[in-house]
Amino acid sequence: MERLAYKKLLGWKNNKNRKPLILNGARQVGKTWLLKDFGEKEYESIAYINCDETKDLKAVFSDFNTDRLIRAFSAISGVNIKPENTLIILDEIQIIPIGLTSLKYFCENAPEYHIAVAGSLLGIGLHEGTGFPVGKVDQINLYPLSFKEFLLALKKDQIYNAIQTHKWEELSSLSSIFIDLLRQYYYVGGMPAVVQAYATNHDIFEVRNIQSQILSDYRLDFSKHVPKDILPKVNMVWDSIPAQLAKENKKFIYSKIRKGARAKEFENAIQWLVDAGLVYKVLRVSKVEKPLKFYEDFDSFKLFILDLGLLGAMTEVDAKDVLVNNNAFTEYKGSFTEQYVLQELQSLEKKVYYHSKEHSELELDFVIQNYNVYPIEVKAEENLKSKSLRTIYSENNQLKPVRFSMADYKEKDWMVNVPLYLLAEWIEQAE
Repeated sequence: MERLAYKKLLGWKNNKNRKPLILNGARQVGKTWLLKDFGEKEYESIAYINCDETKDLKAVFSDFNTDRLIRAFSAISGVNIKPENTLIILDEIQIIPIGLTSLKYFCENAPEYHIAVAGSLLGIGLHEGTGFPVGKVDQINLYPLSFKEFLLALKKDQIYNAIQTHKWEELSSLSSIFIDLLRQYYYVGGMPAVVQAYATNHDIFEVRNIQSQILSDYRLDFSKHVPKDILPKVNMVWDSIPAQLAKENKKFIYSKIRKGARAKEFENAIQWLVDAGLVYKVLRVSKVEKPLKFYEDFDSFKLFILDLGLLGAMTEVDAKDVLVNNNAFTEYKGSFTEQYVLQELQSLEKKVYYHSKEHSELELDFVIQNYNVYPIEVKAEENLKSKSLRTIYSENNQLKPVRFSMADYKEKDWMVNVPLYLLAEWIEQAE
């Protein structure tokens, strides 16, 4: 399975100022597989250690003498660790948080060793007294497979290569093929285990079974890792997200969790899910102007889960509504399409916002900033009325409005319509 983050790992390996690496990502997005695949292809050997399965590993970190630690890693892994030529992988590092602290000393005292760690919940301060090696590590984020990675997994190399040409108008002739593949992605999503199974046998029922198992595993993670005082709230927030996204206005409403619920009760539960990588939080901006960060509104936000396919499993959407008819595109208040757009933008490491005006129906589904600011409207079908985009542009003609829809690529004097299936590639080349 080809992951586009592989190029980032290569850049890390070849960087003369390389530091120990943390590969961040939610559980089951493929961190371990990617590091092992990278190590097998780019190094003479791999010293792999699973911190959750290695007895007495905590005792190994009794101090931070890097020479002694390297000897211990060699003994545990059974590999003669060589500077520059061995990739050391410490998996499930969150089990032994002091191991995370040790990366500081590898950065300072033994930079010739290539060491990478992976694990869930790395960013959550569950372990008081353990120092995060700020400024002493490199970090790469891994997400579920994007639509382009999904195409590669399905061996649709020609389709993938066609996207790379950037001949947007010409690609309209392939729209029926793209839309069929997009339907499949809406159903399967981007969790690696699900995509691998689908690519192998195209069994849509196995897809849903694996998705349901992943959701069940996340529940077990909640019970294992979430502090007991907020566990019920984490479950309630998680369960409320599909209903929140099915509203016309997708702003997160606390009373949808429980009647009378207030922000103060659930803020820490939401933050736990965000830090775990299971939920994306999209803040509102009060103005659509550069720099967007100046206009963040921390009290208004939308929540999306990490994967489109998992959203379908959570809501038990019928395969026929996704793969055969247009219901997934046209119904559910566009929730699946907004989830798709957010997920694609997230995979590109874009800081994503939305915009609404007080005492007005005007709302922009998303706003991002490259050099220019791009107000974004998402259309789940071919209905191309864009009143909010037009209004925002009339107030500031320096903006670059874009509409993502099922219609063909079309440039107007004030905005551009981009087919949903070209979203990521178009955004990557936008200024």
